[in-house]
Amino acid sequence: MTQAQGDRDRYREAGVDIEAGNVLVERLKPLARSTRRPGCDSELGGFGALFDIKAAGFEDPVLVAATDGVGTKLLLAQEVGRHDGIGIDLVAMCVNDLVVQGAEPLFFLDYFATGRLAPDEAAAVLAGIAEGCRQAGCGLIGGETAEMPGLYAPGHYDLAGFSVGAVERGAVLPRPDVAPGDVLLGLASSGVHSNGYSLVRLILQESGAALEAPAPFDPATSLAEALLAPTRIYVRSCLEAIRAGGVKALAHITGGGILENLPRVLPKGCIARVDCHSWPLPPVFGWLATEGGLGVRELGRTFNAGLGMILVVAPKRAAALEELLAAAGETVWRVGEIAAGEGAPRVELQGAEDAWRAGA
Repeated sequence: MTQAQGDRDRYREAGVDIEAGNVLVERLKPLARSTRRPGCDSELGGFGALFDIKAAGFEDPVLVAATDGVGTKLLLAQEVGRHDGIGIDLVAMCVNDLVVQGAEPLFFLDYFATGRLAPDEAAAVLAGIAEGCRQAGCGLIGGETAEMPGLYAPGHYDLAGFSVGAVERGAVLPRPDVAPGDVLLGLASSGVHSNGYSLVRLILQESGAALEAPAPFDPATSLAEALLAPTRIYVRSCLEAIRAGGVKALAHITGGGILENLPRVLPKGCIARVDCHSWPLPPVFGWLATEGGLGVRELGRTFNAGLGMILVVAPKRAAALEELLAAAGETVWRVGEIAAGEGAPRVELQGAEDAWRAGA
């Protein structure tokens, strides 16, 4: 045995398999190529990734960056061995945050960390990341796979995502002219998305519900499939709406729900009056509310309650934008309006007790 062979075997004995990592990189390369877009100039495997912003068509861009993870939704995916959708979640949590600034996502990088690399499992996650990038129109140009025995429990991994977008300097959102009378358009979520899963897992534990059994609120699918539905990516439809004119602000409804995310894009002196009768509460949230004993306020500040994105639009453009967003594949509801108030911006959930209790 050569010294080099001995060194390699000892590293594997310590829990790190360099060859498995190299195999994974080779499997990832065609996935990354499938996400190429104007501006992507480098192949995976270098020390850094290149992107040509001029080739992407921008003249005077402001760069916008976002980073996020998937949270404890990962634990559900690992428990039932369903890994492909988690990669879409990772991309969605970053690129949806970019588009609310008016930015077009340009590229994405991922960080995958585990105790011992399982190539098939990791490849499923990375295939989901590539699919998310294709949905968002951004290039997967790099990332990191870290094998760290002793830091993660067997079968566990963690993810982080990083994305950069660009917006022309005069088109950054939110606009300063958000004002009373503006209309709120809500876009349907695809489920729980990627927030509130520590509470979801507590409710699962307390209810004794089996993940692989039919969902109590939808016998056509398993509870695991319902809870692991990937986060919807709103980039293409929202960029189309922004370019059509009349969009003043967007709010990605993530952790903190409608109550905490919508005020982030409103100026002082504005109240967002949200009519909770204007869209149906998806059955998964009714089940979580009932099983978890959740009050209306906790439901509205923990989960998206069926709205993954809310747009603030000029009243004269509301009807046209509803039509455009529906044609782009979104389910759209007119969910309220901006009213005048005093002090810090806030949300009023009107009719939530009746509408959401009926849904539960």
